[in-house]
Parts: sequence; structure tokens; C-alpha cells
Amino acid sequence: MLQSFYDNLGFFGAFFIAFFLFIFFIFWIAGIAGISLPYDGGRKKGKDWQVILAVLFPPYPVIWLIVDMYLQRKYMREEEK
Repeated sequence: MLQSFYDNLGFFGAFFIAFFLFIFFIFWIAGIAGISLPYDGGRKKGKDWQVILAVLFPPYPVIWLIVDMYLQRKYMREEEK
């Protein structure tokens, strides 16, 4: 598959696609880990349907991860004041 990217897009195109897919895979795994991560009380952060959706639809945990980082940033700024 990477060979066909290289043939069609050249070295830099194939490199950027491979890099993007690698980073997407890392964020996908991080999102699944974040959704299934327990709070201090032992309850999961996400619900069961979110975990299933995260496994079956890879863009969902990446979007969830970005939204969660934004909400944590917002929460930390509110505590600062």
C-alpha cells in the first residue's frame, strides 16, 4: 500500500500519509484508553456504548480526546481564577 502511495504521490506524499496514519493510530488508542479510564471512584469515564463506538468508528475517540483536552483546559483556567 505504501508503494502505491509512493508511486502516485512521490516520497513526501507517501511520507506524510504514513506519518498521519501513524499519529491517527496513536490518538485512536489514546482515545480508547481515555474513554475506558476509571475515575478515582472506580466508575468509567465513558459509557459502554462509547467504548464500543470508539472501537468500531476510529474517528470518534480522536474527536473525544480533543474535546476532553479542551474541557480540561477550560476547567484548569477556571480553577486558576
